[in-house]
Amino acid sequence: LAPYFPPTDPLKFTIAHKVFGASNIIKLLQDLPEYQRADAVSSMVYEANARLRDPVYGCAGAICQLQKQVSDLQAELAKARAEIVNTQCQQANLIAFICREMRQFQEVSP
Repeated sequence: LAPYFPPTDPLKFTIAHKVFGASNIIKLLQDLPEYQRADAVSSMVYEANARLRDPVYGCAGAICQLQKQVSDLQAELAKARAEIVNTQCQQANLIAFICREMRQFQEVSP
């Protein structure tokens, strides 16, 4: 486990151990090819952190929150775009009105 949980970062192992247990970590890593183990450890540590923050949903809870945030922001963006279109229409109408008024003023003035 030493290459994946260096002594310079003891919290990494502590968090993963707390959630998964050392024997499960060892089993998981032994079942993987060498080149996938570092990524697996990163994933385990990430999931362990998520499980400590949200014991029921873990990463899935964070993903759901982010999806809701994206959805809310998309709705907000759509609303802002609609307001821009509305403002542009108002501006076009105002310019047209001003042009008509100027033409009428020019027609009546000597």
